[in-house]
Amino acid sequence: MNPKPQGPIVLIGTLDTKGEEISYLKEQLAAAEAQVLVVDVGVLGAPAFQPDVSRAEIASCAGTSLEQLTGSGDRGAAVAAMARGLQAWMRQRQLEHPVAGVLSIGGSAGTTIATAAMRELAVGVPKVMVSTLASGNTRPYVGTSDICMMYSVADFTGLNRLTRVILGNAAQAILGMSGSLAARQADLPERLGGERPLLAATMFGVTTPCVNRVKQLLEAEGFELLVFHATGTGGQAMEQLVRDGYIEGVLDVTTTELADELVGGVLSAGPDRMQAAGAMGVPQVISVGALDMVNFGPRESVPDRFLGRTFYQHNPTVTLMRTTPEENAQLGRIIAQKVNAAQGNVRIVLPLKGVSAIDAPGQPFYDPEADRVLFEAIRRGVHAPVKVVEVDAHINDPVFASRLVAEFLEITTRKPHGVNT
Repeated sequence: MNPKPQGPIVLIGTLDTKGEEISYLKEQLAAAEAQVLVVDVGVLGAPAFQPDVSRAEIASCAGTSLEQLTGSGDRGAAVAAMARGLQAWMRQRQLEHPVAGVLSIGGSAGTTIATAAMRELAVGVPKVMVSTLASGNTRPYVGTSDICMMYSVADFTGLNRLTRVILGNAAQAILGMSGSLAARQADLPERLGGERPLLAATMFGVTTPCVNRVKQLLEAEGFELLVFHATGTGGQAMEQLVRDGYIEGVLDVTTTELADELVGGVLSAGPDRMQAAGAMGVPQVISVGALDMVNFGPRESVPDRFLGRTFYQHNPTVTLMRTTPEENAQLGRIIAQKVNAAQGNVRIVLPLKGVSAIDAPGQPFYDPEADRVLFEAIRRGVHAPVKVVEVDAHINDPVFASRLVAEFLEITTRKPHGVNT
């Protein structure tokens, strides 16, 4: 049996429309002897029961009042304000009295409000959102956090034989997660100085051999490596962990998300991609993995403006488009601009014989001229003290992975115990 959670489980809901369900969840959690803190974020009718944290307090945290929100008649504005207020309340709560986990239920409004607060919590703090929206696109709610989205199956219109089962499972989930977290925290020794330095790398299917080899080499040196799939949210998640102070070095091998942002693919990580490590002064080794491609969904989803381009059907749901020399020149300039602004040590390592598994002789995206333009734009744009290293190898050749690791070991100041500094 898991130990009791250390601290309260925060139970969030709109007590005017979901009061019966929230009360049921509270009973389920209390029956397991968990401490429960109910937060009301409703703005319509009267709450079904008295919460521990009132909707008026949450509205105040947003810099407004409940009267202003209800009097405006603008439900969208009210939801946005309650989301801001709950975020602010959660931030302050974590500073003063950390929570053991968060559980919420809701439709579109409740999900928007509760997940905004959940995203304020550190990775590892349990977060369960039971939502009518959980079977659709959850990216706006989850973002780069570790929120567990659970589909409600039926809408929340009171308790019935189905909702009791779903809500009971949700209660057991948060109890199990928060109890497990308490056990891990209780067993965790005070040995921060002896832990392996935590690094991050980016990978795509077409750069997997390279990153797998990088991982082997770094682990042999005493580091621990987190690998992020460069799918837009992958790059964002990595950079959020960098900003949160978890990551001590970055090997940004696969910068393909920059191409999607520039050209209009579906896997963009936004305009700020490849800036977190530089802003935080974290040492980084950067390469140009998969910058030969822009990502789309099924072939019929590719915009008409790209007719006549070179495509490769990676699978039925993923269509890849080859970047042009003109796009590669822009990408090179973007990379140079970002690394020139970095505060920490940076190395750029270029694989002169191809940037992905399908950018090689005989492969569909092999285009030495497009690659040459990319490399030249980087060479011309980068300023000292950033160093550009050129390797006469393909990105997936073992020698290239070895060079990436060698360059990182030269610039990192945080070495594992037993490694010469």
